[in-house]
Parts: sequence; C-alpha cells; structure tokens
Amino acid sequence: MHPKDIAISDFTYNLPDDRIARYPLEQRDESKLLLYGKGAISEDHFYSLATHLPAGSLLVFNNSKVIEARLLFEKPTGGVIEIFALEPHEQYADITTAMNETGSILYKCMVGGASKWKHGMVLEKHTLHEGKPIAVTAAIAEKRADCFVIRFSWEPAALAFAQVLHVLGEIPIPPYLHRAAEESDATRYQTIYARQDGSVAAPTAGLHFTDRVFADLARHGMRTAFTTLHVGAGTFKPVKSATMAGHDMHAEFMEIDPAFLQQLMDAACIIPVGTTSMRTLESIYWMGVKVLLNPRISLQELEIQQWEVYDHLMPHRAGKREVLQALQQWMQHQGLHRLIVKTSIIIAPGYSFGLCQGLITNFHQPNSTLLLLVAALIGEDWKRVYRYALDNGFRFLSYGDSSLLLPADANMS
Repeated sequence: MHPKDIAISDFTYNLPDDRIARYPLEQRDESKLLLYGKGAISEDHFYSLATHLPAGSLLVFNNSKVIEARLLFEKPTGGVIEIFALEPHEQYADITTAMNETGSILYKCMVGGASKWKHGMVLEKHTLHEGKPIAVTAAIAEKRADCFVIRFSWEPAALAFAQVLHVLGEIPIPPYLHRAAEESDATRYQTIYARQDGSVAAPTAGLHFTDRVFADLARHGMRTAFTTLHVGAGTFKPVKSATMAGHDMHAEFMEIDPAFLQQLMDAACIIPVGTTSMRTLESIYWMGVKVLLNPRISLQELEIQQWEVYDHLMPHRAGKREVLQALQQWMQHQGLHRLIVKTSIIIAPGYSFGLCQGLITNFHQPNSTLLLLVAALIGEDWKRVYRYALDNGFRFLSYGDSSLLLPADANMS
C-alpha cells in the first residue's frame, strides 16, 4: 500500500485527558522509560538509558532552540491581538539569517483576532530591558491563504530579531496543555543542549536528558552528535483528511555540516533522539541518493518533498557510506561548509529506513503524523506499546515520559 492510501483512522487510540502531562517532572531524567526491543516490552527510568542501548550507539540530537514566538499586542482601544511567528519570509535564506536581522523583518505569522486588526493599523509594544526601553511595531504587509506576512520594526535597531523575541515574546507551549505559559516553561520547554534559535516547538524527546545522563552515556561507550532541524508549527497540525493523500506535510529547515556526515559514516548504530532528529537523518540519506542520481543537482532540487521517497527514490537505495560520501563531496564541490535546506519528508508505514536503527521518543497524539512515524519503525506493535503505556501509568505528550524503540533488526548489546 502506498502511504497516500493510509487511513488515519487506523492510527488512533483513546487518550484520556488525565494522561496528558501538563507539567514536567521536577527532575528531567526521573521520567519513566518504556523499552521495546525484539518485540518485548518492559520499563525502567530514563536515567538508566545507557544500559539499554545497542553497543557503540551514536545518539543524534536536535539542538534547535525554541524561540519566544508568541507576541501579544494591545490595540489603542484595549483589545489584544496575538501574533504567532511561524517562519521567515522567503526573502531570507534561512531561519538563522532571519534571527540575526536587525531593525526590521518580514515574518510569516498566524494572527489571533485578525478580524479586529483594521487595515493600516500599526500595533505597538513597549518594555524595558536591563533599564533600557525597547519598542516594537507590527504591521500587516500581506494576507495569504494560510498566514499573514507581518513587518516587525524595532528600536534600538541594533538588536537582532532573536533578542527582540527573547525580551518581548512568550514560549509557545503546545495548545493541548490547555494552560498559559509560565515562567518555568522558559527553561523546561528547552533541552539543556539547545543552541540554534528557530523552533516554535521543542524537540521534546530531548527534554529528559541531563548532565548525569550524558556522563553515563560516555561511560558506556556511547557517542553523541548534534544537528539542527527547526521545528515548525505544523508539528501540531492534525491530519483532518480521511487518507494521507489529503494531508500536506509541513516543511522545516535543517542544517548539517561535513563533520556531522563523517560521524554518521563512522557509526555502527544510529539512534535519533526524537522524531525531528529522525526526519533530519532520513532526509540526509535521500539527499545523498539524489546526489548519486544527479551529481549536478541544485540546492533547491535537493529538498525532500512529501511523497518523493515513495514515488521516485526507494528503487535507488544505496549503502550508507556511499550515500553520505556523495552528499559530503557535493557540499565540498559547492563550497558549502554548512548545508541549510528544507525537508517535507513524511515517514509512514511502507517507508524503508536509510540510516536510523531505533528511536528515543515521547508518546504522541492520536491521528498524528508522528504516530505514523512510530508505526513505520515498529509496525503494528505500536498498538502494543501504547496499550502498555496507558495500562502502566505513563505520562503522554510533550512533558510526558519517554520510550526507546528498537526494531528486531537493531543490534542489541
């Protein structure tokens, strides 16, 4: 079956409201860890993760940092307009470039209360930061079918857009938490290794990692690597169509460098931390395949489209080293020390994995593309895994517990 024909109704389960974790545990690594390997299911605590990984595993982390993408502006009449910053306007090369813009920027946004934002009205927001005044204005530059393009301008103009958001915005915690962001979310809805500003949602599988866990990984001979995929608001987008053919997968920016590709080449077993890391790794694999098919491929052509893997690329699978070397050499020929490119890859049952041999991930919403990804990795056993989690007190979604999923063909220690 082509994944386009998958009925999303086959990927649902009953998630009681009281199983959704509204807040994180006091200690990140005290979360429960569900273990799935060779069809068997058991559990432990997350701080014991290293003892359950295949020998010599390379864990791949997404170091994207959640930006304070939620901005509240008050109209002169007193009403509130909520602006949610989604992604940069097309004129900017990538999110990193946009975050460093000074003075003004065009940004694609969702707007709450847009009907009350009259044409030509400029919204203003003022605050003090370290004793100095900061002023930001917002004006509608363009209305599109799926978003608004907002022109933000600010003083002092020397500030970068990322700094403006840090001072004036709020962390956009997931809507399914049904609560306002609190001061603690500013740190707890970030991984401890977050570095690159740009995500509007956290790569939540990484929220459980602590210095203690990293030290234990090193003691057990596990290696770590860091890459970047900026998580877009589409991660919350429910599948509303009856089959996947009617669902548009969101595109996200990813960043990689040649040294990271070399780490992947040298790894005996690659375990992504989170679905965003998995999407990045598998996109890298198919980009390498595309380079093998067309060594003169352009950067734009390198982007992975939603159904491209299933429709065109799977018959051209090649070995891991051959694929990664091809992409590494293409970057060298292009004079690129860093590759920034979009991916819309969808990983669903019927998918053939190129690099990933397991997954560390939280428990996902019913009827979501993330659940399809889990099913692509472990097949129909996803139902057993989720039933076990529901029956044994696991906490669900972003602030919930974790799992280590190792399909039968992963090398166990």
